[in-house]
Amino acid sequence: MIETVSNGTAVALFAFDMPARAGLWFFLTTLPVCFWVMLSDLRAMRIPNKAVLTLFGIYLLVGVWVLPLPLFGMQLLNLIVVLLIGFVLNAGGVFGAGDAKFAAAAAPFVLLGDVRFVIILLAVNLLAAFVTHRIAGRTPLRRLAPGWESWERKKDFPMGLSLGSSLSIYLGLAAIYGS
Repeated sequence: MIETVSNGTAVALFAFDMPARAGLWFFLTTLPVCFWVMLSDLRAMRIPNKAVLTLFGIYLLVGVWVLPLPLFGMQLLNLIVVLLIGFVLNAGGVFGAGDAKFAAAAAPFVLLGDVRFVIILLAVNLLAAFVTHRIAGRTPLRRLAPGWESWERKKDFPMGLSLGSSLSIYLGLAAIYGS
């Protein structure tokens, strides 16, 4: 984000390690998958494996084109680390299996220097999505989407809503404020 100070000089309040060009291409190509994941999780409390594989395929196809090759390869380590963490969280009942797989497939898109921002973004987004979902489920808005499984499950929350939107927000901001 850029802010102009009193002397007219522009100062960057934050910048992303993600190159803007890569952020733009990743944003444009992953946005439909993120919507698919969000809607699927809201409707059926499931994230389809096809969506996870599609997201990973996008990273492989687009990433090799928009990222320097060494960085492209290093980002794949993020997938392994997040997948292992996801398995542990899933075994502990904290995270659904689809959530863990989607988070792992999304991990290569997040550059190491941007991880703190993405964690904060995810935390804020998770809280906002949870509150919004719970409120909407108790109002007439619920009638706009009758039959959604997420309305019926009182103990569970469709994490795909937060995971998909957080990835899209990050990539959109990186497209604008990337290096």
